[in-house]
Amino acid sequence: MQAPEPGARSSPALSPDEIAEFQRLILEYYRRYGREFPWRQINDPYSIYVSEIMLQQTQTERVIPKYFEFLKVLPDWNSLAGAELRTVLTLWSGLGYNRRARNLKRAAEIVVTEFGGKLPSGESSLLALPGIGPGTAGSLQAFVFDKPVVFIETNIRRVFLQLFFPDQEAVSDKDILPLANATLYRESPRDWYNALMDYGVFLKREFGNANARSRHYTRQSAFKNSNRQLRGRLLTALSSTEAADAGVLSAATGFEYDRVQYALEQLCAEGFLVQEGGLFRVS
Repeated sequence: MQAPEPGARSSPALSPDEIAEFQRLILEYYRRYGREFPWRQINDPYSIYVSEIMLQQTQTERVIPKYFEFLKVLPDWNSLAGAELRTVLTLWSGLGYNRRARNLKRAAEIVVTEFGGKLPSGESSLLALPGIGPGTAGSLQAFVFDKPVVFIETNIRRVFLQLFFPDQEAVSDKDILPLANATLYRESPRDWYNALMDYGVFLKREFGNANARSRHYTRQSAFKNSNRQLRGRLLTALSSTEAADAGVLSAATGFEYDRVQYALEQLCAEGFLVQEGGLFRVS
């Protein structure tokens, strides 16, 4: 299937015929080539929430096995809220960006204590949960509650850039949002956004990454020898032991002592670890 070329637009206004043509393109592709994922086959808010947090900045192929493992051990809001952070980090190991795991546990605690174990559907309540920004709040409203909300994530952005702004640079999401609103298939927002994301993956495979022309595009920094890699190794090491000092952790992670000490202090300040004397442990 070839992507149409509507041409660059100076105005976001679309005719009813253009909207219908765009919707047919996306939904037909989804009908024929849509991907199947476990979180698309369920309606459980907790399981969908876990998938959304895991999918932030992590490829789908890496998420699937961790998703099943996580839900097997922590199958609902109550079990996650009551789990030790050490357990959550161990289950999260390999996904990266461990702050997401901590925020996921904190969100579960809030859902249990403030919302009676039921995920709130309102945007303001979702935005109040740790680690939830406008994009994730929108995706949760669409995928959990099938609400006709408008949001943008990387694959959705790619679709609109490729089809409606093919020759423009530094395109803002503010230019895309009116198009996303006008073309939203309100009969089934959940299916629509799944379809848009799948079409965005297709476009990247066939035409390259149009997101490089977004005003919001940033290239991810190298992971090897980064502070992100160091922090991940420290949390992995401390999740499997009661406590350790910076010297032991330097040897275990392969990073210089001074870098380890600084990273440990950061992790303590952020609430991941606590320091008792010269020893550090998961909080």
